[in-house]
Amino acid sequence: MIKYSLICNSCNLTFESWFANSKDYEKLRKKNLLSCHNCNSIDVEKSLMAPSLISKKSNMLKKEDLKKYNKIKKTIIEYQKFLKNNFKYVGNNFAYEARSIHYNGKKKQKGIYGTASKQQIKELKDEGIDTQLVPWIKDKSN
Repeated sequence: MIKYSLICNSCNLTFESWFANSKDYEKLRKKNLLSCHNCNSIDVEKSLMAPSLISKKSNMLKKEDLKKYNKIKKTIIEYQKFLKNNFKYVGNNFAYEARSIHYNGKKKQKGIYGTASKQQIKELKDEGIDTQLVPWIKDKSN
């Protein structure tokens, strides 16, 4: 696959398009099958493009991003361990259990966590039931 920057000579629009290879671009151009999506002109040709170069600097940025990602992932896993150790897992019954705790003052138990849809969370918040979204990373070691 190859990506070319194209320019329409009629309306001066520049856009990018992917081709299987450079020969396919030439075939489409010769058959007048390349057209501008703005003005439908077939007066479209390749524009100047800067090549993508791999440098040590860009590689270092990726390493920094990877370090940040791993730090965030580690923090999320620590939160998950805390939740698993200190809260009761209620699965897909989260909305029901949260309402039971909120409306039934006698029900004393440790906090809960589980799964709820965006709509269920919105409804809980509308009812004055405090909920929090926590990102969850599935354990792939098993």
